[in-house]
Amino acid sequence: MARAGVTIERLTLAAAELADQVGVENVTVAALARQFGVKDASLYFHLKNAHDLRVRIALLALAELADRVAAALAGRAGKDALVAFANAYRDYAREHPGRYAAMQIDLDPETAAASAGVRHAEMTRAILRGYRLSEPDQTDAVRMMHSTFHGFVSLEKTGGFRHTPRPTDDSWSRTLDALDAVLTNWPSR
Repeated sequence: MARAGVTIERLTLAAAELADQVGVENVTVAALARQFGVKDASLYFHLKNAHDLRVRIALLALAELADRVAAALAGRAGKDALVAFANAYRDYAREHPGRYAAMQIDLDPETAAASAGVRHAEMTRAILRGYRLSEPDQTDAVRMMHSTFHGFVSLEKTGGFRHTPRPTDDSWSRTLDALDAVLTNWPSR
């Protein structure tokens, strides 16, 4: 029987907060049960296992980031939209490192298709239409953009840029300038 007040939504949010504190790989059903003051077994009414819990964190994070990016993109186009998207992405990764890491979980196709990841792809493609890119170039550009954003924020998080005095914000800005230039001058086939 489910304990009063313990819902899947509350469990997911608590797990996401825990992931931001201790890392998504350290989020367990046992740790979550301790937070709620219940036995591990009582949470299995809501959860299948720890992987299910991490997938729920990933889905929450994808939805949160999609909402943040959508708000940032409102009324923007071209480079302004690119920069707004990128900054929303980077800010989210910095503010929610555990949730961001959870978003890297490989979701099964059905779960991925029902997730806010679809909204991310649609918003990215909307930006790329402003650069007059069509398929298959759009797919290549989506992959390049996300690789650039993810690579930068991952290296920044792990201290990969500490070896030089140049501020990372300056490098981020130049990276976005370069990305805009590449998208504006996309090579023809």
